[in-house]
Amino acid sequence: MTQETATRYPLVMVPGMLGFVRLVLYPYWFGIVKRLRQGGAKVFPVMVSPVNSTEVRGEQLLLLIEQILRETGAAKVNLIGHSQGALTGRYAAAKRPDLVASVTSVAGPNHGSELADHLERHYAKDSLKGRAVDMIVRVIAKLMVLLETGYRGPRLPVDLDASHQSLTTQGVALFNRSYPQGLPDTWGGQGAELVNGVRYYSWSGILQPGRTDRGFNRIDGSSRSCRLFARSFTREVGQCDGMVGRFSSHLGTVIGDDYPLDHFDIVNQSLGLVGKGADPVRLFVEHAARLKAAGL
Repeated sequence: MTQETATRYPLVMVPGMLGFVRLVLYPYWFGIVKRLRQGGAKVFPVMVSPVNSTEVRGEQLLLLIEQILRETGAAKVNLIGHSQGALTGRYAAAKRPDLVASVTSVAGPNHGSELADHLERHYAKDSLKGRAVDMIVRVIAKLMVLLETGYRGPRLPVDLDASHQSLTTQGVALFNRSYPQGLPDTWGGQGAELVNGVRYYSWSGILQPGRTDRGFNRIDGSSRSCRLFARSFTREVGQCDGMVGRFSSHLGTVIGDDYPLDHFDIVNQSLGLVGKGADPVRLFVEHAARLKAAGL
């Protein structure tokens, strides 16, 4: 076994909204956890409320971090969060920087999601369309609970409205006032890499015609969804992954913000069906090596 990804501190993988550890045999971090472990890393994919506020998810994550530290004897963890998982990791690090060595945002809506704003405007919760969306999400969440085989903890609370508000531009702006660590001072810039002893990193992708709509994405329904969702963007039109804008994703040191990856491709979904020439697993391997080189 090689030791290229053998970081000093365990890697804790935090999923986004409607995230999971494993549905029957299917992992959220498809092919990623396995590859990181092959390189010598200690990796812990965790489960927090799939539909809830960032703060609720963050408190759940803190309990999981403490459990992992007890089990491993490590002093800290490296948090890697996808989508809302990035905000969840930011909350945990802000509350307990003594337990966190680094936070890495992967396609995190660190300044909010224009898709969430669009849904708020056009699918109000008291409207017929809004109630229909609410019902669909609740059904999906309940189905996921039934199929989840990688989590065996207590039942996790669900709050769809809190989850949605946590992802809007306004909701994230409120969150950022309390937890600004790693945020850029200017739109599209980079943030401080080191804050309160915690290192902050980010990377994200954008839809690129001729690449993200080619390869195996031609048969991947999640890719089609991202191309549809991208139509709701106005501020970062043409510069988003379908759910999160390029500059909205910035946090700490920006490793890259224009990889040819949609919002699901970036975690090797679905089933590793990604666009032409894309290799999202490599980004995680390279980052683990980066953390290792930094003594993390």
